[in-house]
Amino acid sequence: MISMNLEGLEMIAVLVVVVVFVKVLEQFGLLADGYDDSVEDELELSAVRHRPEGLEQLEAQTRFSRKELQILYRGFKNECPSGVVNEETFKDIYAQFFPQGDASTYAHFLFNAFDTDHNGSVSFEDFVMGLSILLRGTIQEKLNWAFNLYDINKDGYITKEEMLDIMKAIYDMMGKCTYPVLREETPRQHVEVFFQKMDKNKDGVVTIDEFIDCCQNDENIMRSMHLFENVL
Repeated sequence: MISMNLEGLEMIAVLVVVVVFVKVLEQFGLLADGYDDSVEDELELSAVRHRPEGLEQLEAQTRFSRKELQILYRGFKNECPSGVVNEETFKDIYAQFFPQGDASTYAHFLFNAFDTDHNGSVSFEDFVMGLSILLRGTIQEKLNWAFNLYDINKDGYITKEEMLDIMKAIYDMMGKCTYPVLREETPRQHVEVFFQKMDKNKDGVVTIDEFIDCCQNDENIMRSMHLFENVL
């Protein structure tokens, strides 16, 4: 059971669930020790359906070293030989860690956050760019990424309905595994509280500036930002 209250749910809602995300990395083999130099050749000469960008280009675009990118690519390729991840793979991974809940909706939203070009698949480049932000990015970059997760229709605003959809997805995934058990009305209550804090001008939507300002002034959220560090 996971101890959870409204404040704890708020922290999890702003970021990807940290513990589960680490498990996802393990599932892809990305936290395994050791590597071999042949991985570099695989990355640059890969014959998989989706051919990744060159190692040097990814090293320049992310905050990962060459060796870290080699480890990441080896795990990614082992799990996804085609070179891309589809939404069902995301759902399957999350379902393993929440067998008593329904993680499919949350996995859907998370997949869309990684699928930056909205083509229905996550390439190695998509995946490693997202990881770079979550694990090594600045606070601003991480909050931008979290805002994008909430902004379901990508119109530049978060509505109550979008926030409620995310909250319900988290509740469906974790609610029955928490102590005390979260009541059915908890997600809506949380949205009301969070929106009051974020929607400074009371126009019914949250802009990215309002979102970032509110998060940066919340000690719990700022503390949770550091939980991703040193994962890889």
